[in-house]
Amino acid sequence: MSKKSKKNVDNKMIRSVNKNVRSSTRKLNPILRSIVGKKVDIALRDLTFSDKRISNDIKKTISSAVANAENNFQHDIDKLFVKEAYCGKQIVMKRFRARAKGRAAPILKPYSNLTIILAEKEKEKAKVEKT
Repeated sequence: MSKKSKKNVDNKMIRSVNKNVRSSTRKLNPILRSIVGKKVDIALRDLTFSDKRISNDIKKTISSAVANAENNFQHDIDKLFVKEAYCGKQIVMKRFRARAKGRAAPILKPYSNLTIILAEKEKEKAKVEKT
């Protein structure tokens, strides 16, 4: 593939990536699924009142995407909604805890990558006339 085909990006999409989030993908996915398709201000409100610890990092990532949309692409922030939100695995820190009789038990501390993609809602076209 040439470099030009890789850079074929839709101007209506705004992206923000947060690398090395200190949480597993299993804990992130339900929160991300709950905000997809919502308007940005409603998604931020839901994350503010969420009792999950990791919702603060998700909120920062969405705020970063909104700032990117406003400053880099001159989008109207009132029309933005969360088009996609997904996470992927990153490194896993491995630690050991001492146990009885000289044994050791592993402790796995997973990290994740968090990607938020926003899009601007286009005005709905006029209703189609019935014929």
